[in-house]
Formats: sequence, structure tokens, C-alpha cells
Amino acid sequence: MKCRWCEVENPINRTMTTYWELPSGLRAIQLKAVPSIYCSHCHIEEVDETILEELEDQLLLVDESAIPDETTYEQLMKMPRRLKRNYFKL
Repeated sequence: MKCRWCEVENPINRTMTTYWELPSGLRAIQLKAVPSIYCSHCHIEEVDETILEELEDQLLLVDESAIPDETTYEQLMKMPRRLKRNYFKL
């Protein structure tokens, strides 16, 4: 695997804390322990596209009022969904 930004080999898998605006746009939450990729060469840390899609889907499918202001990625992903999947995706 290469860093998408500087193309140096072997970026580091780790976790990060990030802030996320909820789909309604009415508030944001702090998400801790989100899987991320860090490059020690260019110091970029980012969340992989697959994880981003999973997060976006989960935020659309859970009861937004049940999401606490601070949570972990794992806790968010375990929250019960209102729908089985995101039917807006093609």
C-alpha cells in the first residue's frame, strides 16, 4: 500500500478522533477511534473511502437523536438501524 498523497510505501494503520456533521446538518459529533491511515513521511492522516462510506451509511440509517455528542466508531457502528440498508445508493 502507498500513501495517496506522497506515494511513499507502507503508511501506518491507526485510529484518530474526528468530528462529523450529522445528515440533518443540525449538529456535529465527536467520533473517537476511527480507523485511519497515517503517513509518517508527509504527515497526512485520513480515513479510507470504505470506512467513510460505512460511516455515512450508518449515520443515515440510525436514529439521529440517539447518537451521543461523543462516541467511538465501534459504538456508532453497533447502534441499531431503522432500515437494513441505504436504499438511496444505486
